[in-house]
Amino acid sequence: MIDLPAAPLVLDVTGADIPGEATQLRDRGPLVPVVLPGGIRAWAVTDPNVLRELFVDWRVSKDAHRHWPTFIAGKVPPDWPLISWVSVRNMFTAYGKDHQRLRKLIGPAFTSRRIAVLRPQIGQITTDLLDGLAAQPADAVVDLREEYAAQVPLRVITALMGVPADLQSRLRVCVDEIFSTVPRRHPQDTFTEMVDILATLVARRRADPGGDMTSLLISHRDDDTDRLTEEELLHTLLLVITAGYETTVNLIDQAIYQLLTRPGRLAQLRAGAYTWSALVEETLRYAPPVANLPLRYAVTDIDIADQRIKAGDAILACFAAANRDPHLHAPDPDEFDPTRPTREHLSFGYGPHFCLGAPLARLEAAIALPALFDRFPDMTMAAPPDGVETLDSFISHGHRHLPARLTEPVHTDTGPAESSL
Repeated sequence: MIDLPAAPLVLDVTGADIPGEATQLRDRGPLVPVVLPGGIRAWAVTDPNVLRELFVDWRVSKDAHRHWPTFIAGKVPPDWPLISWVSVRNMFTAYGKDHQRLRKLIGPAFTSRRIAVLRPQIGQITTDLLDGLAAQPADAVVDLREEYAAQVPLRVITALMGVPADLQSRLRVCVDEIFSTVPRRHPQDTFTEMVDILATLVARRRADPGGDMTSLLISHRDDDTDRLTEEELLHTLLLVITAGYETTVNLIDQAIYQLLTRPGRLAQLRAGAYTWSALVEETLRYAPPVANLPLRYAVTDIDIADQRIKAGDAILACFAAANRDPHLHAPDPDEFDPTRPTREHLSFGYGPHFCLGAPLARLEAAIALPALFDRFPDMTMAAPPDGVETLDSFISHGHRHLPARLTEPVHTDTGPAESSL
């Protein structure tokens, strides 16, 4: 274990009160010693300026195989809940030239043109889902997380990646387990199953390639001189599918929750006081889909924020804390307010590891959210706000269920609405 100051804060693995814990961390300072599951110690970074500085510092790595002595020495057990986050070999964990190489190979799959082409497909997916919801009895309680917030990105990412229907349910279970910090089975079993599913996907796309991103990435594996290894290919697919699904589920889930539990804010939106795009950005700031992102490691000693991060120390990026910085969002950082003058946030990261999928997530939310509220303008929560349980995770920031009564839908032939991006 690494040598950090005494009395570190033990993080709640259940994620029962992510905003409250983020406030507690921020009150302790910009750089806070914490204990992760399994007694693993790390530095939690709660200040946005410190995060930005570390995110662009060459002395900070995401490669546990090269720069985390605790991992290299075998002191991180295979049943550690975060093992998939640190042991993978893809763009998420790559360092230096390896990261540059992988991002260069993967970037073409996320060009503006490729994302823009998905707009009609996302619109059709939302229309089909809304038609299914409208067919239910008007007084029925619907789980909007399961039946809408989850289904939009699930259908988008599986279509984008060319994932056949028979692999989707197992894949989704594995993604949910990877993001949970209260694992229901051995984390290594989850990781192994996920890789097996992706190997099956790769074998099928090699035999029958198409215009999907999996086929594109396979071409980089099989044809390019500076190519992906087979392990990098599988782990890259793991990264794209997990990040492209879970984070967007939480974004749509949280936006719906914030509006349904704040009728005044919904009324402001309908009156034109702010846009759907502003709603999305404020949701990302106020309730980031990933609350705490593991892990980075100090390549050498780093003196920052009146502390010394020693070489080999682990670093946890606390977006839930940094996004409510009291200086940046004064006087009300803990208030959900899409009309605020700045909705600046770090929910998609910063610097070399900025999320390639950010435009896709924003596009999905910009189409899915107005379509839902236009179709069911009188829908209400079917549970008190404090009765909606959160996920068992201090990473994934969403709800287990989002019960709502949709009431009578508005019938329209114009297709789903969307905001300008």
